[in-house]
Amino acid sequence: MTIEEAIKNRHAVRAYKDAPIAQDIVERLREEVTACNNESGLHLQLVTNDKEAFNCLMARYGNFKNVANYFVLVGHKNDPQLDRKCGYYGERLVLLAQQLGLNTCWVTTSFKKNNERMQLTDGEKLVCVIAVGYGETQGKGHKTKSISDVCAMEHLSDTFRKGIEYALLAPSSFNQQRYKIEIVDGKGTVTPKWGLYTKIDAGIAQYHFDQAFV
Repeated sequence: MTIEEAIKNRHAVRAYKDAPIAQDIVERLREEVTACNNESGLHLQLVTNDKEAFNCLMARYGNFKNVANYFVLVGHKNDPQLDRKCGYYGERLVLLAQQLGLNTCWVTTSFKKNNERMQLTDGEKLVCVIAVGYGETQGKGHKTKSISDVCAMEHLSDTFRKGIEYALLAPSSFNQQRYKIEIVDGKGTVTPKWGLYTKIDAGIAQYHFDQAFV
């Protein structure tokens, strides 16, 4: 599966099959976690075979089922770009998981934050987690804004337009897509507007946008 196919086919999935992730896939995901941490300075983690994090009322209320594997998105609490970085590198893991035949869902509240499998050192903050596994379904697409809703620029190049189209396919909290896309210092940049989790959303959308230029 190409990155473009992953971007177009990936949808949020909350219900998973009660089956462990194949070991070779786990190893590939851990390699990518390490690579992301080395690039970003984050403390991303992959936890497998743990049903405790989603064994709570909030998870049941959120219709999560059989979540036993998840990425933990952690970084230094004083990093002003922490939320954006977690969005960017978390989505890098999400799309790789999709390419490897897995399904995912970004989760900000519907899990136990004091789970002992999540490793935090002094000065670190847990931003959110991403459920991952073999979904019972492939999920459903979400309604998106138009290019003109997020970008006021005219005469877009084909590649820049493609980047915006990719960004609009990215997941965002409550499907709000509260950001704008413009050229900043010669680079296409997704800038968050005010709102809950919009910095994470902007990071996610930025990763999608950047794939048009790879």
